[in-house]
Amino acid sequence: MTDTTVTWGEIQGRPITFPMEVEELRAATVLWSVPADAATALLPGDAFEVVEVAPGTAQLVMAAVDYVRNPWGDYDELNLGFLARPAGAPEEVVGSFVYRMPVNQDFTCEAGNRVMGFPKTVEDLTVTYTDATASFRLVMGGQHVLTLTIPRAEPTGGPERVSAVSYSYLGGVPYGTELSMDMGTGFVDPADVHLELGDSPVADELRTLGLPAAPDLATWGEGLSATFLLGQPV
Repeated sequence: MTDTTVTWGEIQGRPITFPMEVEELRAATVLWSVPADAATALLPGDAFEVVEVAPGTAQLVMAAVDYVRNPWGDYDELNLGFLARPAGAPEEVVGSFVYRMPVNQDFTCEAGNRVMGFPKTVEDLTVTYTDATASFRLVMGGQHVLTLTIPRAEPTGGPERVSAVSYSYLGGVPYGTELSMDMGTGFVDPADVHLELGDSPVADELRTLGLPAAPDLATWGEGLSATFLLGQPV
């Protein structure tokens, strides 16, 4: 990743520059093994292909994020995607293709769409906490999509910073966004992750993947940070 500062322009009177430094966030990351054909059916166009982690098996990545201090706002976000690569890329190329990215504030939606090609939409997304758990509830079009509840597991050590590429597809254009992000080291027993699906088309999409089910892996982290570079067509 480069430290070169890039000025994109302005949105709603606010300057957009990169790298974008997110100073504080809380996040749950949850992984499920799902049928590769069902995952492929949710990818738009033919610009990307799912990565099979085993024959006929893809990996669903759900990231539920509460941005506490972010240049684009103190918003909440839910990322739904799969391990994937651009179609025809070498096998060693692996990123995460985000096919849905609901958020609960307008500015980050407009900026994400226009600047980085993220498929952000403004939805009714709320986060509630108890001393022991965090719950992310998503409603779209007045219909309950899902509620993810995860223990606020204590970290086993300092955050682990990982670099990755987040792929997306918007307006017929495939994008790739380089980023580095702290991953929470609070490991959660998969049996303690509760995913409730509602009665909506998006909930039905997740049912085609075999959800709800116990995940393969789940983590929680607080006081995390991240760095995003400017997304580029791929």
